[in-house]
Amino acid sequence: MEDFIFYDYNDLDTQTKNLIEQAKRATYLSYAPYSNFFVGAALLLENGTMVCGANQENASFPLCMCAERVALYTKASQYSAIGIIKMAVVARRDEEFVPAACCGACRQVMVEFEKRQPSAYEVIMQIQPHQWLKCRSAVVLIPFQFEF
Repeated sequence: MEDFIFYDYNDLDTQTKNLIEQAKRATYLSYAPYSNFFVGAALLLENGTMVCGANQENASFPLCMCAERVALYTKASQYSAIGIIKMAVVARRDEEFVPAACCGACRQVMVEFEKRQPSAYEVIMQIQPHQWLKCRSAVVLIPFQFEF
């Protein structure tokens, strides 16, 4: 599969749109009193389960946790043997969903999760108003990842 940019939300497949809607709902579980930047992530697992995460801020900023890692670590603790098919990440300011990309730390974690399973998983993000990027693999997002 190639990486694709979709210029209209309605051009995305139903499964991807459902995953994005779950990620949007997750933004309402964010704790973001400092940035007012609410991020949600949703994973679709091979067994059809969806696992969501929301960013969690802390007054001691290094202790904050991004939505992507919350979702991935929840998956690891509750569904460790089940692979990921897709991940959607969305962001919201107030009531408006806005473009946002995963941070470098999340990209590194996403790649390591991908390498722990036999196949790649898609990553979907809003990159411009009304534009969605669907990557074939987390590796695409961080080509020079850290490895031992």
